[in-house]
Order: sequence, then C-alpha cells, then structure tokens
Amino acid sequence: MKQSLQLKIGHQLTMTPQLQQAIRLLQLSTLDLQAEIQEALESNPLLEVNEHEDASPAENNTANGNSEDKPAQELNSTSQNDSTSDQDAPEENMLDNNWSDDIPTDLAVDTSWDDVYQANSFSNTGLAKSDNEDFDFDSRRAVTESLTDHLIWQLNLTPMSDRDLHIAEAIIDAVTPNGMLGQSLEDIGDGLARELEDLEEDEVIAVLRRIQQFDPLGVASRDVRECLLIQLGQLDQNLFEVQKARELIENHLDLLGSRDFKTLMRKLKVKEKDLQEIIGVIHNLNPRPGDIIDSSTTEYVVPDVFVKKENNRWTVQLNPEIAPKIRINSDYASLVKRADTSTDNTFIRDNLQEARWFLKSLQSRNETLLKVATCIVEKQQGFLDFGPEAMKPMVLHDVAEIVGMHESTISRVTTQKYMHTPQGIFELKYFFSSHVATESGGECSSTAIRAIIKKLVAAENPRKPLSDSKMTGLLEEQGIKVARRTIAKYRESLGIPPSNERKQLV
Repeated sequence: MKQSLQLKIGHQLTMTPQLQQAIRLLQLSTLDLQAEIQEALESNPLLEVNEHEDASPAENNTANGNSEDKPAQELNSTSQNDSTSDQDAPEENMLDNNWSDDIPTDLAVDTSWDDVYQANSFSNTGLAKSDNEDFDFDSRRAVTESLTDHLIWQLNLTPMSDRDLHIAEAIIDAVTPNGMLGQSLEDIGDGLARELEDLEEDEVIAVLRRIQQFDPLGVASRDVRECLLIQLGQLDQNLFEVQKARELIENHLDLLGSRDFKTLMRKLKVKEKDLQEIIGVIHNLNPRPGDIIDSSTTEYVVPDVFVKKENNRWTVQLNPEIAPKIRINSDYASLVKRADTSTDNTFIRDNLQEARWFLKSLQSRNETLLKVATCIVEKQQGFLDFGPEAMKPMVLHDVAEIVGMHESTISRVTTQKYMHTPQGIFELKYFFSSHVATESGGECSSTAIRAIIKKLVAAENPRKPLSDSKMTGLLEEQGIKVARRTIAKYRESLGIPPSNERKQLV
C-alpha cells in the first residue's frame, strides 16, 4: 500500500477551558460553588475577598484595566444582562463587549488552566476555614452518634461477666439501623461457639433480654411482635386497654395490619370505643426503635433566589449571601508589564487573565440563574398566588425558547438551585411538570393533580377512604381526564397508602 499525504479542510466545534469552566460553575449547587470560590481564592493570588462594600470605583477600575468601564470584578446579583446557550453559540457570546475588551489578546488563553481549575466537584466538607469562626456552626461542632455507639455506651455501664460481655457485643453488632436484630440467634451462637466453649442458646437469650431493655426500649428484637410486647411491658398491666393490647399483639396483629376492625372487635369481645383506645395504646409504641437515634447530620437548604410580591407585582432577586464577593487585587494587577517576559511577570499576567475569566463565569452564572428564575415566576404566578393546585404545566423547552438558551443549559440551571417563595422553598425543577388534558381543551399539570389528590385524601371520611377509582371520578367532575393507574402512580409518589390501608376508626 502506497503512503501519501492528504490535506482536508473542516470545521470542528471545540469547547475551550473558559467555556468548560462557565458550564461547570453553572451546574454547581450553592455549597459546591462556595467551595469552588474558596479554592480559586487559595490558588490564584490575584483574587481576593472584597471586605469593603464601599470600595471606590477607581480601585476596581485599576484591576479591570479600564478606567472608563464600570467595575466588573464585583459580583452583581441583580444583573440582568443577556447570556446565551452554551451549546448553540461560541464562548465569546457568553461575554459582553466590555469583558471582551478587558482581556488582552496577547495572553495565552490556555496557560496552565488545567493546573489551576480541576474538573472534580468539591463537597461542603472540603470548604476551607473562613475568617468567621461561627461559620457552619452545626456541621463543625455537631457530634453524631450511631445506634451501635449508643448501645455500646450503655453496655460499658452495665455490670456483666466477660463471657456475657462478649455475647452482648456480638448481639449489638447484629442490630440493624432500625433497631431490629439482623441475624438469628442460631447464627450468632455459631459465630460465638468458636471463641466460647460450651455455649448454650439460653445464655445468648439471657443476654439478649438484657440488651432489649436498653434505650431505645425494644432494641434487638427479633420481630415486630416481640418489639411491641417489650415496650408494652413498661405500661400498667392492670389497665384494661393494656391487657387487650397485649392480646391483640400476641394473637391478632395481622388483623390490625389489614384494618379488619369488625373481626378484631369480635375476637377481642370489645366495642368500637374500646377498640379505639386499644389501638391508641399500640400507636404510641415504636416498631422501629432504632429510628430514634438519628446519626445523620442536618442539611440546610440555602435558597438561591428570593421571590416576593411588591406593589402587586412579583419580583425576583438573587440571594446575595450565596457566594462571597470577590475581586481582583488592584495592587498585584498594577504590577503587570506588557513588554516584560520575565517569569514573575508572566505568572502575574496568566493569573490575572484566569481571575478575570473566573469572575466573568460567576457573573454569567448569576445572570443566567436570574433570567431563568424570572421566566419561571412569570409562568407560574398562579402557583405563587394560590398554591400547587394552580400550577401550570411547563417543560424545559418552554423556558429555553423564552430565554433563548438550550434545554441542557436550563437543566443545569435548575438542578440543585432553590427558590424561596411565600408558598415555601422549592427546587427550580419542582416548577416543571407534564400536562394532562381537560374536557374544556385546556391543560392541567401533574403537580396540580397531585395537590388535588392530597386535598381529597385529607378531606375524606376515615371510615370510608376514597379509592383510586373514586378519585378518578371526582377529577372527571372537575373536567380533568386522568386514568385510574395514573392516580395510583401519583398517590404512591406522595407516599399515600391505598384506601384499604387508610381505613381507620374515628
């Protein structure tokens, strides 16, 4: 085969590091963004926190390199400049003309970019220590304790022989997070038989009984029946409802699960009023005692956007506290000499350019977030005024057409971003939902249907809860065409059990 050289001319769309950085910042959550900014402050000496809100324009313009332009390094959370899609237009369209003029053309665009900005995502645990010692006080100083730690602590305070102590540790290791015993006593005994000679099952059971009296009461139970009976044993056994509750748990727990109240009244030989008191006693017991010991840390939702009504108009404003205000250090920026090619001058020039691109990416993120949030508020004013039942159907394509961006950009903006409204705090994705046709030819959003189902269940007769078919008919009376299986799907997504499990005595 003869070798030859061929020249081909073609066009290829390449995403530069600057555009990749802008896209990545756009999809970061608030906590991840704060960590990213902190990382940039530590790695780039040209960036600094603006501790003085009233900094003179002259200082900012010195860093900007243009004394006639407005200070662009300050993050402006109320800026509403246009931004375009990251996929439909080149990166230059993401910058306004002023910013394009600010960046010298003689600087190497890709200089050590990957060395400064890594592609990984930073979690809130990697956030560096801030100047304020009280920052994130709960997460810094909260001490979480697991159920196993809680039981071991009590075990150390309980007088036991070394043999029983060894058995108790094996039992505690077999306790699941919900407080139930995850292994059979036979399996636990087989594991201990290798270390303890002549181990009998009665020894394991005796130690198990002592652990079951630990806090939370009923922990290490082998099934729900045993767990409830242990907790019931702490009540006054002379009370009639307690005695009948024990009989119900021992013999008729399956009937209570199926809510067969008529059969229960016949089996227990009690009247309806007495059965209500008996069931009330059982409801005060906890079939999952381990849930009391919550080892998870508290996670706070910081809204990115605030929405409020002023002069009968809904206004949208970005949360100014979601990210520290940063700027370019004017002292370092003034040291740049264009004709100097020394190592120090090159280092300052490269970091100055990267700092300007980073600030512009943050500004572009804020502008895009504000534009998308404003569009959502304009289309969902009914929800803001009247609640979820007035939610209109809306998909990503609807917002993308209005703001002139690609759907992928809208998806990035609405992920892990939260809006504070008079109705509560919601993720931006909450406002997007599919539609269901109505008899009048209009559309009803799936979110509105879920709200209607929730309202119907809340107002139903507990003795005769509404079935999925019945709710389908009620929605049809309101002009909403929806299938029974769709009702069942929406009901399950709301965590509402079926009608036979919702039945209860008044």
